Order: sequence, then C-alpha cells, then structure tokens
Amino acid sequence: MTTEPSPDTLPGLLDQARQDYRALAGLGLALDLTRGKPAPEQLDLSDPLLSLPGGQHTSADGTDVRNYGGLQGLPELREIFAEVLQVPVAQLLAAGNSSLELMHDCLVHALLSVIPGAESRWVDQERIAFLCPVPGYDRHFALCERFGIDMIPVPMTADGPDMETVERLVADDPTVKGIWCVPKYSNPDGVCYSDATVARLAAMSTAAPDFRIFWDNAYAAHHLTDEPVEIADLLAACAEAGNPDRAFVFGSTSKITAAGAGVAFFGSSPANVQWLLGNNAKRSIGPDKINQLRHVLFLRDADGVRAHMERQRALLQPKFEAVARILDAKLGGTGLATWTSPKGGYFVTLEVPDGCAKEVVRRAAEAGIVLTPAGATHPYGDDPRDAVIRIAPSYPGLAELEQAIAGLAVCVRLVGYEQRAR
Repeated sequence: MTTEPSPDTLPGLLDQARQDYRALAGLGLALDLTRGKPAPEQLDLSDPLLSLPGGQHTSADGTDVRNYGGLQGLPELREIFAEVLQVPVAQLLAAGNSSLELMHDCLVHALLSVIPGAESRWVDQERIAFLCPVPGYDRHFALCERFGIDMIPVPMTADGPDMETVERLVADDPTVKGIWCVPKYSNPDGVCYSDATVARLAAMSTAAPDFRIFWDNAYAAHHLTDEPVEIADLLAACAEAGNPDRAFVFGSTSKITAAGAGVAFFGSSPANVQWLLGNNAKRSIGPDKINQLRHVLFLRDADGVRAHMERQRALLQPKFEAVARILDAKLGGTGLATWTSPKGGYFVTLEVPDGCAKEVVRRAAEAGIVLTPAGATHPYGDDPRDAVIRIAPSYPGLAELEQAIAGLAVCVRLVGYEQRAR
C-alpha cells in the first residue's frame, strides 16, 4: 500500500533522508552496478574450458580445428544451441566471441550490400530507421547512432513492444527497416514476449520489403525461477506467415560460459544465412574452431547447457532476491519507486518519480555507488520522463550488492522527498 506523506510528515521524512544520505556518503563506498557482467564466481564455473580441448584437435566430422575454414562453425556446437535458440541446425551459424559483433556486421552488410528482399543498399537510401522498444539495450541504440540510423521509440508492455504502434509504423513508412528485440527476460525490464506478440511481429504488413527483426535472444537460457519461460519460435512463425527472411536471430554463450571467450550465434532463413556467409567470407577465413570445440566438450549437449545454467542460477538468484527484499523494505509503500521482479536475465528496472532519475544517479555517484547513466535505456540517452534506472546485480558480491541497493534506496528517498517539498 502506498503512503503519500502529508504536509505535516514530509519535513520529518526529508530530514531523515538527509541524515541517512550524510551517513551513506561518510562510508567511503566504491561500488559499481553499471554493467551486467558475470561475477568471478560465475566465471569459475567454466574453468574446465581453460584445459580443453586437451590433445584433441578434430571435430566430429574429422575437421582439423587448428586450420582455416568452417565459416558456418562446428556442426556439433550448432546442434547443442539449435534447441536453445529455436533455429534449425542448418540455418544456424557459430561464429566468434560476441553476438554484438554479428549485429554490427549485419548492419554494415545491409548498408553496403543488398540484403535479400531489398531493392538497393541501405546506404544508398535517403533515410533508414529502426524501431526501438523502450526501455531497451543501450548497445543496440549505440549501433544505430554509429551508423546514422534514425531511432523511433516504441513503448514496452507486459507482452513486449506495443504492437499497435509497431504495426502502424511499419505499415506506413518504407524507411523503417528494422526493430530491436530482446524477447526473453528483456534488458532491462525482464519482459518476455507473448505468443501473440511473436505472431504479430511475424505476420505484420511492412512497407519495407527488406524489413528485419533483430531478435537478440541474449537470455534464452538464463532463468531465475523453477518455471523457465518459453517463448514462441519467431523463425518458424515468420516462415509460416510467408515472411521467411524477416528474422535475424542472435545469441551467445557470453553469459553462459566465459564472457571474454564465448561463442556467438546467428540464425535465419537459408537466404539470409547465405547472404551473411558470403559477406563474412570476405572478412574472415573462419571462426575460432578450437574455442568452439572446447565448448562442445564442456557442455556436451542441450541438457548440459541446462545443468550448467542451474549452477549459474544458484549464484544469481540470491542476488536478485536481495534486491527485491531491500527495495521493498526501504521503498515499499513510499510511493517513490516501482521495480521489476524478473524471472530471468540480468537486470532489474527501477522507476522513480518523473524528473528524478538523473539526480538519483548523481547523488549515488557522489556517495560512491556508480550506476548506469540515467537515459541509457532510451535512444540518444534521452528518457523523456527521466524516470528509469537500470540495476545490474550480477557482478558485486552479495554483501556489496546489499550495501549498494540500500544506499540507492537512500538516494531515491532523498531526491523524491526533495522534489515533493518544492
């Protein structure tokens, strides 16, 4: 139940918040909640990778992984992740370390070569725009900004992007070429796309014949509860709707095994796969197949991925529970904040009163608690409401995390009560 302070109680609440903030600033903290990095303990789970592949240097089909070639990646690794990413093995590529690199490359290739279904290169067209569900992932927005792609914010709902807005924008404007989607445990709000949303994305009419859904399934296996969320198969839905080339599916092992030495994946239609392979052949003679073999030997199969992710969950779940517990204890009932309770992924979204997010982040930084900049969850770093703060609980130890969230709550109370007192 939300308790709005009365004119009589507000001065006392503000005075207490100021005292608490002075005490917080006096602790000399140096805590960082900026990025969703795996903690060292999570990385330790994959230490056996460092001794693999041992003396083995041939893949299941006899390929010598020490040599050139194999642009599509090891078949046995693609078999492991085909189920996880909902992509047929033959339509899945296993590449280098980062799925962000693959997204970058797909944009570059679409700009500089003719993507299937396009009439010309994107760079030769007067305007290119992408739909950006908000709050969203800042690195997606940075790619668009880097290449001069206009960004159109679309509100998120509990089922994914507001599809009425999406359908209207893509139907009317041929310069809208794509949409960014993190469909499962979205960054940063934890939303999972409903089956209806997936079906509408697959079947909607688009003015651009070369429209693409950049389906960044970064958290496909990253569950935090006993009830893993399953989402509909976008690639199959697009094929059934007569739009087989619409989806680009991305994923990686970066938050599964070693973030600095993972394997990234790209899945799509046969035409899109051949398009990407043809372009990639001009920039690489093949991925790191030794690293791919390491992952095959370590993970073994899809069940091995699930078992490994249960060990990851055992480390992450207490941190997310701590965030929820402290926010509820310190801010529950104040009317100063709401927050998400994700069932998976790496982030919690905290919403504060309009006009307060930047000031909360500034006060936290002055007290030694560094957060992702306010506005990072929106295109061009501009949150029109100045209300959204992304919390990344994964990296700090549990004691440090608890200290940081309690300190953040102090900053929210200080800034919120200051605003109300004006």
